[in-house]
Amino acid sequence: MKLKKLVAALLAGTMAFSLAACGSGESNNSSSESNGSNTESNGGSSEGTTDQSESDKAVEEAAANGDKLVIWTLADDLKQFADRYTEQTGVQTEVVVIAPEDYPTKVQTALVGGETEPDIIVGEPQMLGDMFDYGAFADLDEFGAQDYADQIVDYVWEVGQDADGVQRAISYQITPAGIYYRRDIAKKVFGTDDPDEVAKLFADYSTILQTAQTLKDQGYRIFASDSETNYFSGDSAWVIDGKLNVDQSRMDYMDLVVELYQRDLTAYAAQWSTPWYQAMSGPVPVLNADIQGGYWNDDDGDGEPDLNVWDEENFNANVGNFSDETTEVFAFGLPAWGVLTLRDHVGDTSGLWGVCPGPAYGFGGGTFIGVSSQSEKKALGWDFVKFCTLNEDTGNWWIEASQGDTVSLKSVLEAHKDDTNPVYGDEKMYAMWLELAEGIDYSKVTQYDKAIGDAWGAAISAVKTGEMTKDEAINSFYDTVQSTYPDLIIER
Repeated sequence: MKLKKLVAALLAGTMAFSLAACGSGESNNSSSESNGSNTESNGGSSEGTTDQSESDKAVEEAAANGDKLVIWTLADDLKQFADRYTEQTGVQTEVVVIAPEDYPTKVQTALVGGETEPDIIVGEPQMLGDMFDYGAFADLDEFGAQDYADQIVDYVWEVGQDADGVQRAISYQITPAGIYYRRDIAKKVFGTDDPDEVAKLFADYSTILQTAQTLKDQGYRIFASDSETNYFSGDSAWVIDGKLNVDQSRMDYMDLVVELYQRDLTAYAAQWSTPWYQAMSGPVPVLNADIQGGYWNDDDGDGEPDLNVWDEENFNANVGNFSDETTEVFAFGLPAWGVLTLRDHVGDTSGLWGVCPGPAYGFGGGTFIGVSSQSEKKALGWDFVKFCTLNEDTGNWWIEASQGDTVSLKSVLEAHKDDTNPVYGDEKMYAMWLELAEGIDYSKVTQYDKAIGDAWGAAISAVKTGEMTKDEAINSFYDTVQSTYPDLIIER
C-alpha cells in the first residue's frame, strides 16, 4: 500500500466531484423479483474462472460463521444490491451511505488508519484515478477479473482499470448521455415526437440554438438551464501528447452556452435546484439573468436569502416576488441514469417523454465497485462485486427493480433490447443506450480533465455573464491551466 501517497492525498484535501454524477441518489425502493432467480453468487455467464472455488468457499464460510461484509457507498442503490445478496447467499451485509462531500476523506482516513473495514468501496469515474494512485482498491485480476473482460461494455471496463491496466473496479451501469424531451411539446411545435426526428433538432450546436429560438417563440424554453449541455461539451481530449488541446468544438460549445444564457433561451433553473426538478412536471418561473442577482438578497433582514433555489420551502414561498413569467421546459441533457431522476419527478407528465442522442458522445457518473486494499475478506468482496456487475440474474432484477436503469452487462442489455418504458411513451431505450456507449472513446479521457474542464467552465461563465470578453476569459483559462500544470505545452 502506498502510504506516502495516501497521506499526501489526505493532507491535500478532499477530492471534488459532482453530487449527481452517479445519478442514483434518489433510489427506488422497489423490491421486484426477477424471473429465474439464481441462488449462485458468481458471475452467471463466465466459463472456467480460476477464482470460483475460492469465492464459493469464502461465501460458505461467511454464511456459516455469521461474518459481515461492510460496504461504504455514495448512494442508496447498493442497499438494494446488498439485501438481495444476503437473501441469495446468507452472507450478512452492512451498508453505510456516506455524503458525497465526506466520502473521499472518510475512505482515505480509514486506509491511513490501517482499518480492515470497509470491505467494499466505490468511486465515480472522476474519483478513481486518485483512489487508484493511493492504493485504495485491491487488484481484482488476482481473482480472475480479466476472464470477464468481454462481458462488460468496453468503456466501463476501461474506466475501472488503473494506469497499468490492472482491474480495480467494475460498474453495474453504463452512463452515456442523451436528450430527454417532452413528446407533447415536440408534436405541438415541430409536428413530430419521433426520436430520430427530434434528434435532428439537437444535431449540432448551431441547430440547438435554432431549435431553442423556435421554442421560445412558441412560449417554451429548450432547457431548464444551459448546464443541460454539459455532457455534450466536446468529444475531444483536453491533452494530447503533453499539449493542451482546445479544438474548435470547445470554442463552439462556449458560444452555444453564451447564446443560450444571453438570449434568455432557458428557464435559468440551475441543475439540481428546486425549479429544475419542478420543470420536469410542468410550468416553472423564468428567472432570467436580471433576476439572478436577487437570489441572495436579504431585504427583510431575517438572515435568510429572499429567494433560495436550493430550499424548496423558501423557493415556493418567495418565487412569486421575483417573476411573473412562467414557461414549460422542452428537454434535459442527462446520462442514462436520468431515467431514474425523471421517473421520480415527472408527475403528470409521465408517458409524455422521449429520449434521443445529443450533439456529441458523452457520459457521466456511474458507481464503480471494488474491494478495499486492506479488507481481510477480499475473496468474499470479489464475490459481491461479481454479484452486482457480472451476474445476469442480478442485471435482470436491477432493470426491473430500478424501473429503467441501464446495466453494463452486455448479455442483459441484449436480452432487454426490445423492452419499453411507459414513462417515455413505451420507447425501446436499451438498444439506443448501448449504441451510444459503444461510441464513447475512453482514450480521450485524461487525468487533467477535471481541473481543465472546471477552468473552461469558469471561462464560459465569465463570458456569458459579461464579467470578461471572450478573449479575456480564454487567456485567463490558459493562465489557470499553465499554473495548474506547468509541464503542459500551451499554444495561445
